[in-house]
Amino acid sequence: MVRTLLAAAVVAVLGSALVAADLKSGPPPGDKVPGAFHPYNVTGEDAGKAACLYCKGGDDPVAVVFARTGDDPMTHKLLKALDAETVKHAKADMFSFAVFTGNKALLEPQLKEAAKKADLKKIVLAIEDATDPIPAKYNLNKDADVTVILYVNRVVKANYSFAKGALTDKDIDAVVKDVSKIVK
Repeated sequence: MVRTLLAAAVVAVLGSALVAADLKSGPPPGDKVPGAFHPYNVTGEDAGKAACLYCKGGDDPVAVVFARTGDDPMTHKLLKALDAETVKHAKADMFSFAVFTGNKALLEPQLKEAAKKADLKKIVLAIEDATDPIPAKYNLNKDADVTVILYVNRVVKANYSFAKGALTDKDIDAVVKDVSKIVK
């Protein structure tokens, strides 16, 4: 009986790990980035108004993060790492932004505080209201808490997706390493 329960537990754990590894969200590498949308910008030159960050990135190297919560410490760590890469690759005109889905009134103060606390310099934080989510053409998986898309010339070079609580330091290192796929 104990062996049966242990075997079931192992299968459940391995099964959930497999599901997390198979989590797909957003356009895959090789696909074109789906296009324009206009989230409310919390930081950056268009702070306080809706602006097209996809348009602003143009054909330059872009790192974009789509996140469902504004208070996750690992997501903030990812943003800080991508901000550092954006500063580092300024000569390549790298552009980065993060779009959070949720209630603007709740998220805006959280994101302003997070940007200040992390001393973010370049990455733009924005909000897409939960009632008017990111365009469906982006194919963001509802089970993905964080989706990272790295692209250049509007073609996806790398895509990462993480379920809630699944983003790790090792994952952040992998995303940062893949920035080399979009900057020369």
